[in-house]
Amino acid sequence: MLSDLTVLEEAIFHVVALLSNLFVFAIGLVCLFLVGVYIVDRTQTKHAIRRNFPIIGRFRYLFENLGEYFRQYFFAMDREEMPFNRAQRSWVYRAAKGVDDTVAFGSTNDIEARGTILFVNCPFPTLEEDATDPEDVTIGKYSRYPYTTNSLFNVSGMSYGAISKPAVRALSRGASMAGCWMNTGEGGLSPYHLEGGADIVFQIGTAKYGVRTRDGALSDEKLKEAAAHEQVKMFEIKLSQGAKPGKGGILPGGKVTKEIAAIRGIDAGEDSISPNRHPDVDSIDDLLDMVHRVREVTGKPTGFKMVLGAYGWLDRFCEEIHKRGIENAPDFITLDSGDGGTGAAPMALIDSVGLPISESLPRLVDVLVRYGLRERIRIVASGKLINPTEIAWAFCIGADFVTSARGFMFSLGCIQALQCNKNTCPTGITTHDHRLQAGLVPEDKAVRVARYAQRITHDVCMIAHSCGVPEPRKLRRYHACQVHNDGHALSLQDLYPPPSPPLS
Repeated sequence: MLSDLTVLEEAIFHVVALLSNLFVFAIGLVCLFLVGVYIVDRTQTKHAIRRNFPIIGRFRYLFENLGEYFRQYFFAMDREEMPFNRAQRSWVYRAAKGVDDTVAFGSTNDIEARGTILFVNCPFPTLEEDATDPEDVTIGKYSRYPYTTNSLFNVSGMSYGAISKPAVRALSRGASMAGCWMNTGEGGLSPYHLEGGADIVFQIGTAKYGVRTRDGALSDEKLKEAAAHEQVKMFEIKLSQGAKPGKGGILPGGKVTKEIAAIRGIDAGEDSISPNRHPDVDSIDDLLDMVHRVREVTGKPTGFKMVLGAYGWLDRFCEEIHKRGIENAPDFITLDSGDGGTGAAPMALIDSVGLPISESLPRLVDVLVRYGLRERIRIVASGKLINPTEIAWAFCIGADFVTSARGFMFSLGCIQALQCNKNTCPTGITTHDHRLQAGLVPEDKAVRVARYAQRITHDVCMIAHSCGVPEPRKLRRYHACQVHNDGHALSLQDLYPPPSPPLS
C-alpha cells in the first residue's frame, strides 16, 4: 500500500513538474512575442499611436472595432441608433417571426420630437366588415402587357452578387408567398430570382448588366430574352440610388464569381463598377427615348429609378411628355431617398448628397399633379421605409407603392453588422463565403419574408381604418400631422399645400 502511494506521488510530482515547465515555456514565448511586437511597433512609421505607445496602442484599434457592437447591444437606447434603431429592427424581427408584436404600458417613442408622424384618427373608424383589400393598380396601360397588382409593399433592388444566393432564393420565395414583386437590382436576372415564382421587376443599371453587349451598350436581343420570362412584369431604368447619387454600383472583385460574372456579362474576379450614369442618357430627351425603346422592345411597363436632388428639371420633363404625347410618359417612377442604403458607397455621398424622401416625395407628386400626369405615372416610394408608420406616411403623401431593401434584409435576419462591403456578413446575407451562407436556410427565411410583408400590409391597413378609410391608397395628407420644433403638430396638408390645378 505504501509503495503504491509512493508511485502515485512520484507520478503527480512529474505531472506538476511538466506543467510547470510548460507554463514557464509559455510565459517565455509570450515574452518573446511581446518583445517582437514592441520592436515592430517602435520601428514602424505608419501609425503614430503604436510608435509612441508600443503594444498598448494596438488596443485602440481593437476597442474601435468592438465599440459598435457594445453600443448596439449594451449602451444605445432603443431609439438612438443609426441608420436603424433597435425599436425599428425589433419590430421587423417580431413581424417576420410571427410572434406577438403588441407592447405594454406605453410607447417609448417621443411623440413630441421634431419630425414625428402622427395620424389623425377619426371618431368613426372603418369597421372590419367595411374594410376592403388594397385596390388593384394597373401600371403601363399603354404597353402591350400592362401589369396589374394590389400589392402595397415590395422588395426593392438587391443584386445577386451584392447579396448571396440563399438570400435571393429566400426573398424570391417569400415575395411569391406574400403576393408582392421583387426587384432584381442592377446585377441582372439570375435563376434564383425566378426560382420562387414571384413577380419580377428587371432593373437596368448604368452598366446594363444582363441586357448589355460586350462593350456595355443596350442589347435589344437580350431585352427580348429577359422579357420572355412571364414572371418579368416590368423594367426599371436605374438613374441613381439614394445612398450614392452620381456614383455607379460597386461590387468588389472578391464577390464576382464565375456565375455572377456570366449573369452580368463581365469577367470573373474583377471589380464590377458601373458608370456614374448611363452613357447614352444625357438629357430629358435621351431618358424618354430609352424608356420608349425598352417598352417597345419588351412590350412591358417601363419606368425609372432616381434620387431627387435638383428638381427644376421636372417641369421641363413633364412639358416634354405632353409634347410627345402622354403615351410616351414613363409608366412609373421609383423615388429613392437620400438616406437610402447600399452594400458599398463613399461616405461623402451616403452622408451628404440627395434629398430625403420626406422632402422629395411631396415635390414629385405635386409636379405630376400640376401637369395632369399623376394618374398616368405611378409612384413607387423607396428608402428607409421599413415600419408601418413611415409606409402609411408615404401613402398619405401620394405614393402608389412602397419598396424596401433593408427592411427585407432584417426579415432575413440581418443584425446591422455593417459588413455588407466586406464579404464577412455574419448572417450569410451579403457574403459569398459558403461557411457563412450555410446559416441562412432559404426555406425557413422565405416564410419570414412573407410574414413581414403581410404584417406591413395588415398594420398599414389598420392605420387607414383608424383614419376612417377602407384601404391605404385612400389616405390623404390631411390624415396625418408632423411635429415641428415647438412640439406642435402641423397637418401634412398645411405642410405640403395641394398644388394648383393641372396645367392645360
